[in-house]
Amino acid sequence: MSGKTKNRSAANADSITGGVSCDERILRDCHQLYTDLDSGLISVAESVNVKLLPPRKKITVMLMGNHSAGKSSFINWYVEEHIQRTGVAIETQGFNFITSGRKRESLTGNATLHLYPHFKPLQEFKGVSEYLSTEICTSRQKRFSLVTFVDSPGLVDGDMKYPFDVDEVIMWLGDLCDLVLVFFDPMGQALCKRSLNIVERMNEKHGDRLRFYLSKADEAGGESDRQRVMMQIVQELCKRPGLNKCGFDMPTIYIPNPNKPSRCVNQIEEVCRTIEKTINQTVQNTLNSLEKDCELISEAITDTLGNDRQTSAMNRRARCKSCLLTLLGFTVPLALMALLVLGILSQELLEVALGREGTETLSLYLSPVVKVFDSLSVEQRLYGCGGMVLLSFLLLIIARFAFRTQPTLSGKQKRQLQEKLEYVQEVVKSKKKKLYDEYLRQSVSDHDMDL
Repeated sequence: MSGKTKNRSAANADSITGGVSCDERILRDCHQLYTDLDSGLISVAESVNVKLLPPRKKITVMLMGNHSAGKSSFINWYVEEHIQRTGVAIETQGFNFITSGRKRESLTGNATLHLYPHFKPLQEFKGVSEYLSTEICTSRQKRFSLVTFVDSPGLVDGDMKYPFDVDEVIMWLGDLCDLVLVFFDPMGQALCKRSLNIVERMNEKHGDRLRFYLSKADEAGGESDRQRVMMQIVQELCKRPGLNKCGFDMPTIYIPNPNKPSRCVNQIEEVCRTIEKTINQTVQNTLNSLEKDCELISEAITDTLGNDRQTSAMNRRARCKSCLLTLLGFTVPLALMALLVLGILSQELLEVALGREGTETLSLYLSPVVKVFDSLSVEQRLYGCGGMVLLSFLLLIIARFAFRTQPTLSGKQKRQLQEKLEYVQEVVKSKKKKLYDEYLRQSVSDHDMDL
């Protein structure tokens, strides 16, 4: 499945600084809105205990299938550079990431995980790190600037030993990839049970991401041979309940070679359209997620400020109750002291201090207390005074511990949250609307946008 690929490194290097597509700019700007160190949505969300993940600036497309199915050859054709080794032997031993960049470079496992931090959990799979690599090339062909390809190892049955659990790694990558291209070749390995088992498992979780293709269709012989191969593959797939569904499609593709013309229908451009559609859907999903995250942050900030107001009101009520109990706690011993002082002072001293009318009024109000106090024995009076003192201490302890206040936001913190809320609602949302308009103007006329 080899063909001519053009080396366009020099031309592409000159175009990297310019000619950025609208979709690429939108994804880049959305990523910047999340990751900006000063005012990024991630840092704003962390201030209100909300965790957000930044959107990726590219889609991830994984290619899987049996060995020599043409996965690496397709990548070379798509980027129009000879990046991946191709051949009948199992050339791809591990997982290779192919992406566009400023210059041609090859990265090893650790550098790959540093470049793609969301793939770091791959380290938990024993032996995988040593079989990860990244190829960076300067190609800007087709939509490669928005795509990261993951070339998986060729799958075979029998006694073939892999240095890691290839099935589980492919399944894990399938959870993160936006699109999974499954290549079946017509040369006898298309019905590889390992491939079919993985496809069946992945279809249960991410059936909408799977696309099936009959690769190397030009090598299948005549049209009747191709039809026979496709029928065998479809029959094998339909034997598995998870894959037996209506609307099943498996276009025939092969790498076009002008030196080797073929009468077979080549639907390889259909793969490009599928990737293009996935990119468009990713842009829409990113913009929609941006709006949802703005709403989530706004709601969290509003709740935080509302909860702080409620906490402040509860603290005021707690302080009032504490002050009241403290006052009662000190009133009891003060009243006992007052009774003791009044009992010691003579009638003449009271009249001098309060006057006759004041003394009569005081005697009138205190007479019930005096009568009760006089009716008690000395022992009862001592117990009563002790009980009053104990009650005073209990009231003071309750005032101290039972009505503790909760921490609240400072004035500076509340101003910062309010500024973040205004930033999200006014700046980020308006930026999102502008980006959505730019995206829609690629396909919708201006007079429709003005409606």
